[in-house]
Amino acid sequence: MATEIYSWGGAEEVTGSKHFVHTPRALVQIDCGMFQGRRQETYEKNLSLPYDCEEVSACVLTHAHFDHSGNLPSLARDGFKGKIYATPATIDIARLILHDSAHIQASDHAYALRRKRKNPKRKGFIPEPLYDFEDVDRLMDRFEPLRYRETKEIAPGILLTFYDAGHILGSASAYFEVEEGGITRKIVFSGDLGRKNLPILRDPQHPPVPDAFVCESTYGNRLHDDIQQVDREMGEVISETAARGGKVIIPAFAVGRTQEILYCIHLLSDRGKIPPVPVFVDSPMASKATSIFTRHPECYDQETRDAFGAHATNPFGFEQLTIIRTVEESKNLNNLDGPAIIISASGMAESGRILHHLMNNIEDPRNTILVVGYMAQHTLGRRIADRNEKVKIFGEEHRLRARVKILNAFSAHADYNEIRDYMNHYSRKELRDIFLVHGELEPKKHLAGVLEDAGFRNVTPARLGERYRIE
Repeated sequence: MATEIYSWGGAEEVTGSKHFVHTPRALVQIDCGMFQGRRQETYEKNLSLPYDCEEVSACVLTHAHFDHSGNLPSLARDGFKGKIYATPATIDIARLILHDSAHIQASDHAYALRRKRKNPKRKGFIPEPLYDFEDVDRLMDRFEPLRYRETKEIAPGILLTFYDAGHILGSASAYFEVEEGGITRKIVFSGDLGRKNLPILRDPQHPPVPDAFVCESTYGNRLHDDIQQVDREMGEVISETAARGGKVIIPAFAVGRTQEILYCIHLLSDRGKIPPVPVFVDSPMASKATSIFTRHPECYDQETRDAFGAHATNPFGFEQLTIIRTVEESKNLNNLDGPAIIISASGMAESGRILHHLMNNIEDPRNTILVVGYMAQHTLGRRIADRNEKVKIFGEEHRLRARVKILNAFSAHADYNEIRDYMNHYSRKELRDIFLVHGELEPKKHLAGVLEDAGFRNVTPARLGERYRIE
């Protein structure tokens, strides 16, 4: 058997990334993310992993976002006995995200049961939690840190080296050197590929030229707004909403996006570009994640160092900011009078405290719901981004009267031009195959065409479960 790669998640969709490198001597899994979508379908997909977990020799976590890390406890529950390799910052964030996931699953389950008891005729699927805190704690003992550009043999004949992917703190592209039968094959898994000039983080690095490159394609058919315009657009949204007496409600991933937004608001406030509006971060995980960011200044880019590091100022803390820590404090935000900014998780508005803020603010035309990241199909976030006239929150229908503003410039994923420019670093002769994952069908097809027009050969939109031989 030759070296093969395949995917059991994140091949024909954006969420639930699970990719594999398979040789006669080892099976290495790259990421084990949680699928997100329709509630019952989500639960069933995440409950039963479609492969034998006992056969996995080692797992590599490219970064800690939920759609890449969120189902690692199920991998261990179903028989995986090996180690999980990640950068030190990714391990810190993964611990936080998985604990938060366990908490949210338990809380959502309890909330749904209470509502069912109050109204036994209420329809709706009530999923059991997939894992708890003890499962997460046992899993964390499996992690082994690997720093950028440090090489380690993680399975027989398979060497791993991480390169900074520039996506979130600690994110990495995984460079594999796979030796089998006296031949070494080199394979790169991009993970989620970041963009140049994003706030806080360094630009994406290039691993050495591989034989095969497995590349994400989340925005394979879209172009982002110029990141340099994000300060102006954010300032306009805040100022216009405040002038109406409304609130800006921002569903944001607790890790990465929340910190970018705080960084942006801090700069706007320092420069007098926005009124002194109170800012609330209502996400225990976001609060803890921000603390992790402050502990890893070695990951910052030079711009962040220049803006804040020189005078030892916390990029993510400023006078107007209040961190919400308790449920009672969160409920009190419902009674706010006057303009405010509320940032809360989850990023796709599928769970967590953001649901309560949307439920309480979505029908007020003075308010703005600010979409600052990708919203997968069949999520509440996508329905809001698509400006559906009515949406369901906690099973109840609400009219979407608040304004909806989408800021594409905030995306931490490279768009199709940025991916093409990134790939142009590589020789067309040496890079023999490109496989596209982590994207819906149309984005993958479009990106394949863009890369083929740029002169790359053998660009394949990967299909779920299909095996591809690496020559």
